[in-house]
Amino acid sequence: MRCSRRLSADAIQYLLGKYVEKAGLCCSSLKQKQVSPHVLRHSAAMELLQAGVDSSVIALWLGHESVETTQVYLHAHLALKEEALAKVIPVNDRFPARYRLPDQLLEFLNAL
Repeated sequence: MRCSRRLSADAIQYLLGKYVEKAGLCCSSLKQKQVSPHVLRHSAAMELLQAGVDSSVIALWLGHESVETTQVYLHAHLALKEEALAKVIPVNDRFPARYRLPDQLLEFLNAL
């Protein structure tokens, strides 16, 4: 028999943990990852952004009162990617150096 009541936050956390543990049996790399409802929400939001969904729609979907709240997360995520890419050093000379945006273009994009 199924219950039609909403799941509590604790119930969601429990079920997620249960299934992450089960999935870890097949995918050992999952055991080292922190998987939480927040991580899933954030990942879904980033997928929507990368699929071209407007950030105001993402903000509504996340339940944020303000688009600015969503922008903080999106900007932080992009900054982390930029930081990670900056640490990548070409293995050999076959790969060109990473492209760097001109300062003026970067300033323009950051101002958006």
